[in-house]
Amino acid sequence: MPSILKILRVLADPTRLRILHLLSQEELTVAELQEILGMGQSRISTHLAQLRQAGLVIDRRAGKNIYYGLVKPGPNPVLASLVEESATESPDAERDKKALQVALKKRQDTAREYFDRLAGKFGRSYCPGRSWKGLSHLLLTLVPEVTIADLGAGEGTLAQLLARRAKKVIAIDNSEKMVEFGADLAREHGFTNLEYRLGDIEDPPIEPETVDIAIFSQALHHASSPLRALQSANRILKPGGKLLILDLLAHHFEQARDLYADLWLGFGEAELLQLLEQAGFTDGDIDIVSKDHEAPYFQTILASAVK
Repeated sequence: MPSILKILRVLADPTRLRILHLLSQEELTVAELQEILGMGQSRISTHLAQLRQAGLVIDRRAGKNIYYGLVKPGPNPVLASLVEESATESPDAERDKKALQVALKKRQDTAREYFDRLAGKFGRSYCPGRSWKGLSHLLLTLVPEVTIADLGAGEGTLAQLLARRAKKVIAIDNSEKMVEFGADLAREHGFTNLEYRLGDIEDPPIEPETVDIAIFSQALHHASSPLRALQSANRILKPGGKLLILDLLAHHFEQARDLYADLWLGFGEAELLQLLEQAGFTDGDIDIVSKDHEAPYFQTILASAVK
């Protein structure tokens, strides 16, 4: 067992403290630590090697994966207390907690892999009457008769689909032409329960606590401040109301800023969960629901939360 002095030198690095704190909660692979900490593989491997040399961390192989965990029965109580207090005082503590939850959910979510395989086959072979359009209309019959806010609605394709079932739909967009086009289309189709309003998703012109469901469909990455947009959605929702977000998973396709006027290159799962919590939401949940098979390989996330 290395000396206490050597162990303290190892623990002097804040990243190694974060790793130890994470491993005190769950065995993790290097890939999972990369995702949680947002660091490169070589950097994390270097830290793990130093923690192993200090006798604090061990690894075990399970199939193709190598899991890292704390040495059992673990560091002595004084060191354990030092790790816990130092890690929780870190400015990254809350982010690490959320990112760990996401990583563990991914590990356990075997259904995700199943649906990825299913999505790869759906629509590739002809089957009479089977289409994404037909399936979407089937699911829309499940929409309850409630008031829905479509925030960043564009011309309002989604809003008009929802209006077929909802009690009322309020479509918000900051483009006068989009609002004018959508309103004309709604009148043409005879929707009396669909109202288009000109406004910003960071301060939508909707009275507080008047909406049952708020939706951002590929709109949040256009907000100057995603947090303000989420806080505004919280403001207009009734207690117990639900928030739904369809957006892109964080990516590095910089051209999206010019091509699509995107202000944000998607959102990391842990990042979005933390934003939802900061905006006052509870029961946050996120899944990857679509993956493009061509470059730049965008992935779509579906997030939900409750006021």
